[in-house]
Amino acid sequence: MSVVEQMAVIKRGTVEILVEKELEAKLEKSLTSGVPLKIKAGFDPTAPDLHLGHTVLIHKLRQFQQLGHEVNFLIGDFTGMIGDPTGKSETRKVLTREDVLRNAETYKEQVFKILDPEKTKVVFNSNWLNELGSGGMIALASKCTVARMLERDDFHKRFTTQQPISIHEFLYPLVQGYDSVALHSDVELGGTDQKFNLLMGRELQREWGQPPQCILTMPLLEGLDGVNKMSKSLGNYIGVNEAGDDIFGKIMSISDDLMIRYYELLSDIPLTELDGLKRGLNDRSLHPMAVKKALGREIVSRFHGAGAGEAAEENFVKRFKENEIPDDMVQVNYSLTDGSVLLAKGMTEAGLTKSNGEGRRAIDGGGVKLNGEKVSDTSLELAAAGEYIVQIGKRRFARIVVT
Repeated sequence: MSVVEQMAVIKRGTVEILVEKELEAKLEKSLTSGVPLKIKAGFDPTAPDLHLGHTVLIHKLRQFQQLGHEVNFLIGDFTGMIGDPTGKSETRKVLTREDVLRNAETYKEQVFKILDPEKTKVVFNSNWLNELGSGGMIALASKCTVARMLERDDFHKRFTTQQPISIHEFLYPLVQGYDSVALHSDVELGGTDQKFNLLMGRELQREWGQPPQCILTMPLLEGLDGVNKMSKSLGNYIGVNEAGDDIFGKIMSISDDLMIRYYELLSDIPLTELDGLKRGLNDRSLHPMAVKKALGREIVSRFHGAGAGEAAEENFVKRFKENEIPDDMVQVNYSLTDGSVLLAKGMTEAGLTKSNGEGRRAIDGGGVKLNGEKVSDTSLELAAAGEYIVQIGKRRFARIVVT
């Protein structure tokens, strides 16, 4: 593919490319020489399971693979023991070596559901960071000032509010940056919250006499609530290792706006087809439910194999038919301009329960479903625009519409 064609693929879903002209020059050199670019993305194995939010970067790595470039999937077994301070208001708990290695094994199993294992180099940064030794770490630390570190937004906030910052946290951006030196990285991918760390890689490569890497930042994928970053701690996630039926059901619960974002960041459909989906939804020639089902089929099949998506769809449709969801039901309407909607409150105002407390008890007892999926969070809030079908027991339904 030409540089222009490659850039169109690379730009899909990206927030920022630093520096775009440099990347075009690297791609041109790669085409001329036949030598692929070295693409890097790092993942600290701080938890055993990946969710769709993590796969935004992995999916972009796959696109680079399809363009013929070399992918380094970096497992931060060394940096994971430090703990990435990005976005944290306090020092993270330090993981043991055993925790990190155990989680790293599950990462390798999950990423090859997306990446081509024959075109992927899995690397561990302990291989070069352990070799630095104390003298090398001191030399590395000499490459950056405290004032530069305090330019980082999270460090700056903690410093000005007199929250503790441990010295070892300053090492994190430096060792992540040194990863790029060790790998002679041409391009590094990361979330928008990683920009400081990614730029550190450019600075350290200059210090070591290497051409500075280009940086490609990807957005943080919103979770099922449509507002907050996908996170296991918030319960708004879709796990890579979840059952196909569960993945499909969760995708069917997202809003129409979020569906398009998921298509852009997670789907393999070509850009021309994506543009066609957007037009079809805007002019109503395509039904959002059909488009959402297609997304569900694609994602489930990716993680569970060919045909799994169709089976999950069939089970989803069958489950709704068995529940005999009526066409006519009580509907309550809310606007996000007034804030998110507490599910228990919506149930009460729809007449399903007599009070918010009764609604919470019904949820706690496992008797409430939202869009066909059982709800367990008694404080669940509907924070994204969309249509929600609430069910208590077999016969009691209400529709909550949030705009």
